[in-house]
Amino acid sequence: MSNFWDDSLTGFWSAWIIVLTLGSIAFAFWILYANRKTDKVPDADGNVETTGHAADEIEEYDNPLPRWWFQLYVATVIFALGYLLLYPGLGNFTGLLGWTQEGQWEQEVARAEERFTPIFAQYQEIPIPELARDAEAMQVAERIYQNNCAVCHGANARGGYGFPNLTNDDWLYGGEPEQIMTTLIRGRNGLMPSFQSLGERNIERVTQHVLSLSGLDHDAEQAEQGAAVYGSVCAACHGQEGTGNTALGAPNLTNDIWLYQAPGQSVADAIRQTLRNGRNGHMPAQEAYIGEERVHLVAAYVYSLRFRD
Repeated sequence: MSNFWDDSLTGFWSAWIIVLTLGSIAFAFWILYANRKTDKVPDADGNVETTGHAADEIEEYDNPLPRWWFQLYVATVIFALGYLLLYPGLGNFTGLLGWTQEGQWEQEVARAEERFTPIFAQYQEIPIPELARDAEAMQVAERIYQNNCAVCHGANARGGYGFPNLTNDDWLYGGEPEQIMTTLIRGRNGLMPSFQSLGERNIERVTQHVLSLSGLDHDAEQAEQGAAVYGSVCAACHGQEGTGNTALGAPNLTNDIWLYQAPGQSVADAIRQTLRNGRNGHMPAQEAYIGEERVHLVAAYVYSLRFRD
């Protein structure tokens, strides 16, 4: 019997499901059978017993169920019991056929792998810049992207709050094929520490200085004062000119692109929030989920986005 049981359910709950399922079927069958009333026939005068219900002087006959209807119901009960024995349905009993939805899924995946792995292997031999211009390959790659990446970066790859836009030229870790591949294979972990210890006055000064780096409206006096603070605590990652550092994943602060600007939030407030609380971004490694061949295709798809309107 060990082949028929899955440890995901305890014995008590398995028995509970079995009792409820079989008990419900048996109870419904008994009610139907007990009320069949096959002995109800017209008397010598042709009168038929009624249920006692009447409406507009129309009485309801207490006739038995049609034989065909009763037999059809019995057939459905037999079918249900057979289904429960052959397929999983009673507690953690997997059925006499040993069928499970997990097993069905694994078989479908195996068939898909057998069919598509040679195709992916061919695509893997093509350099990413060349593959990115192959329309047929990009149709395949887009499906993989939609199934695995769109949940964060969006169906149109334009990102969202905390998730980078993949269609522009602003790359935290670089947008060349090798860098994209590294991101997909290894994942990324970005950390911006909190600078709450600077105090609100210095946080405001640095905020004004960062605004000035992008040419946005700012307080010139405070921005000048914030330049010294920026140079001592921010320049090591973002650079003295604020152009960022792809080796560290430090954003470019000069292009007016803000990853953590919430809808309706001003740029200044977004910068203040980042300085006070810090940021912690995580991009999971994808190779373990989709395989090296699909990673190559997705990298080519992301690379191809720069050529689209």
